[in-house]
Amino acid sequence: MAVRQDAGGTPERVDGGPTTWVYLFDQLDKIETERKPKDWEAVRTLLGGKGANLFEMTRIGVPVPPGFTVTTEACNAYLAADRSFPEGMWEQEVEAMRALERASGKRFGDAEDPLLVSCRSGSKFSMPGMMDTVLNIGLNDQAAQGLAKTTGDPRFVFDAYRRLVQMFGCVVMGMPDEPFEAVIEEVKAERGVHGDDELDADEWQRVTERFKKLFRGFTGNDFPQDPFEQLELATRAVFNSWFGKRAVDYRNATNIRHDLGTAVSIQVVVFGNMGEDSGTGVAFTRNPVDGTHEIYGDYLMNAQGEDVVAGIRNTKAIKDLALEMPDVYAEFAAICERLETHFKDMQDVEFTIERGKLWMLQTRNGKRTARAAIAIAVDMADTGLIDKREALVRVTPEQVDMLLHPQFSDVVKAEAAERGERLVEKAVNASPGAAVGRVVFDADTAEAWGKRGEAVIMVRPETRPDDVHGMIAAKGILTSRGGATSHAAVVARQFGVPAVCGADALRISVDRQQMSVERPDGVITVNEGEWISIDGGTGEVYLGELATHAPDFEREEHLRTLLVWADEVRRLGVWTNADYPRDAQRARGFGAEGIGLCRTEHMFFEEERLPVVQEMIMARNRERRVDALKRLLPMQRSDFEGLFRAMDGRPVIVRLLDPPLHEFLPAYEDLLQELADLKVRLQHFHTLSEIDEALTKVREKEDLLARVGELRESNPMLGLRGVRLGVMLPEVTEMQVRAIMEAASRVVQDGTAVHPEIMVPLTSDLGEFKVMAEIIHRIGSAVEKETGVTVPYKVGTMIEVPRAALTAGAIAAEAEFFSFGTNDLTQTTYGLSRDDAEAKFLIPYVEQGVIEENPFQHLDRSGVGRLIEIAVTEGRAERPDLHVGICGEHGGDPKSIEFCHMTGLDYVSCSPYRVPVARLAAAQAAIWHPET
Repeated sequence: MAVRQDAGGTPERVDGGPTTWVYLFDQLDKIETERKPKDWEAVRTLLGGKGANLFEMTRIGVPVPPGFTVTTEACNAYLAADRSFPEGMWEQEVEAMRALERASGKRFGDAEDPLLVSCRSGSKFSMPGMMDTVLNIGLNDQAAQGLAKTTGDPRFVFDAYRRLVQMFGCVVMGMPDEPFEAVIEEVKAERGVHGDDELDADEWQRVTERFKKLFRGFTGNDFPQDPFEQLELATRAVFNSWFGKRAVDYRNATNIRHDLGTAVSIQVVVFGNMGEDSGTGVAFTRNPVDGTHEIYGDYLMNAQGEDVVAGIRNTKAIKDLALEMPDVYAEFAAICERLETHFKDMQDVEFTIERGKLWMLQTRNGKRTARAAIAIAVDMADTGLIDKREALVRVTPEQVDMLLHPQFSDVVKAEAAERGERLVEKAVNASPGAAVGRVVFDADTAEAWGKRGEAVIMVRPETRPDDVHGMIAAKGILTSRGGATSHAAVVARQFGVPAVCGADALRISVDRQQMSVERPDGVITVNEGEWISIDGGTGEVYLGELATHAPDFEREEHLRTLLVWADEVRRLGVWTNADYPRDAQRARGFGAEGIGLCRTEHMFFEEERLPVVQEMIMARNRERRVDALKRLLPMQRSDFEGLFRAMDGRPVIVRLLDPPLHEFLPAYEDLLQELADLKVRLQHFHTLSEIDEALTKVREKEDLLARVGELRESNPMLGLRGVRLGVMLPEVTEMQVRAIMEAASRVVQDGTAVHPEIMVPLTSDLGEFKVMAEIIHRIGSAVEKETGVTVPYKVGTMIEVPRAALTAGAIAAEAEFFSFGTNDLTQTTYGLSRDDAEAKFLIPYVEQGVIEENPFQHLDRSGVGRLIEIAVTEGRAERPDLHVGICGEHGGDPKSIEFCHMTGLDYVSCSPYRVPVARLAAAQAAIWHPET
């Protein structure tokens, strides 16, 4: 019978019997009989990751203290019923305790040798430290006295009892931890000792009594003496902790669903604090920092588990256990190897040694750094523990991305935050990586300081295309406006520059060369030249210089190996967006197979060219415009020649000029202010020469203002740009095509293959494209006749507006390739302005659940994606060999890459630093969707 799935994903009973809420660790077979889970993930959903692994360790014979698990299904039912246990659950838990009594030979609540248990949380996905645990349940006044006599070790007993009172008070009753710790510190001070392990039995007994008084004072009740009352309240506390703030915040940060619930595992307590032949520890079966195949961890003798992780005592390195207890260590190492082989992944284990006997308390897949994740996956595949495809899906694209950008460690950031140096806690994490530099507020200063070797962070309210030179020179970019696909974000990712955008808490004054933020402790002001540190991966900003570490791709051997395996699997090509030879060379080093987007407008903003571009724009007639274009021609030709040589025979798609012309001129409002200032200063001149010079400047500024006014548009994004600009000013297209083809001819003559593809931007009608195609072919033929060199080339178009997608069949009759510009296609499909939307409502939409995702970060499959599917299907129906790719920012997003694979695109194109990410994401898409 098929397994039915409830909302939380747990497998329901399929035999019609009453719900089983509680299972003993040795009842995995019972679960399989009653519920017939379809796979191990369903078991993990039911029992939580911790519980499922305890069941499995029990089954394979690893020494695990007996116990049972209350299912996540019970937790969800409890929460849904206004925090009431579901019918039959508590009775099953009591019966399970009777089973533990039989297994251990001890009785829960016995006055002389009581059974003690721990109560631990455990959801399907590991959430270390986010939910609650209570140890030593079952101790009370009578049992403590009896156990002290039975064991002859009252110090151990009252150490265990005070732990129960403290944990019960904090976890179950919500008491603050500080009063308990203050009592311990006071007793240690009275004794004149520093470590908890130096307190004797009488002192721990006194601590316990004082803890119980604290408990009574806070709750109004005595500490519960009934062991079953302790167990019931602890179970409720663990269930309740599922919606504790830290657990909710953690799930939000890690994209874990809120409907999974937590299981509760009740386990017989084994004691590591029974003397010097007892101990406890936490270890990883491999090094979680760099992936080295070695046991990595810490332990303590004569301690309980929380002592290791709480930092109460200085721990010992796990390798020292081999010297201290060689037989125990040998058994532990063998179990670690066995667990890793069984679960086929690095394990994070907890263990206790009770009077020389080793017990395993937990195993789970261990958390690891990006570097370790990659190294472990590759090593396990090399040794045959997993296959290459499994290795490819073990590593996330985000881990690849993290490895390739300079980073701040969590420790460094935490220390800075403690010093009060965190300036912005959370803004848009626009371009990953860490950057440290001096604050500058304009592009020219950024470039000038950068040239003299200064590390700078360029800070702006937002960036414009004419800021590119400063952005390239900067180590990082910080803006108070804009989102993940704003100009600053797009260009930053293009050049691998860390960026934080939309930090609206900042008040940036470019005029005063300072920024400030208001905090509860006052206003913090940062002036030009002062140091800040930004984390583009998290959207945080810090005062001062934080230490970073930068990876070297050439030295990342494990990553390079993994990506070679990815290339063997993926169907999608991975190209890059590159405007300069240095970007192309960098992308090739990362494995790019072509250039999917060369944006020619970025070349126009370079310092020596912008005046010529502005002269061309200011020209009132074609003759003067052509004259300026002739001077631009050799510059453009040189650009393309460098790109073709850098790509060495790989395809290069060059997009013809796309933005409206006014973007190359000063802003209208700035010109108005400058003109007003000139006229004011004119009144203070006295000599004729001064007046004539000033009047000349006024007239020049008035001409420039008039031309900018003529070019101004109400909605420039939908105005005279792209294909429309080419149709209206064909001489611009002629110059660019000539530059492309002449450059290609020169490179071919030098013996290097060239495959140029010329792309028309913003086509919405076949007629527009035909006009542009005629110009391209005419100039291409002319260059061929002039040079005597035949260079095969393609002519295609960007699909950026819905009409182009809906009429793709007609356009494909003329166009040889399509490239989806998904940034503009998303804007025009949604009918919104990207920057305005992210600044005003799009982010709140996501936060409030109005929409699931920001469509500029992850491609909107149901709307934009549907248009892409239509265009691909109808375009290939007309032209079966139509080459189709994507060159928007979505080309580097793993979720969007998956869609591109499923839709049958030929390639994705992304910024150079995203190429390794795209290679892995494309391989994972091929593994997950082999049918496409």
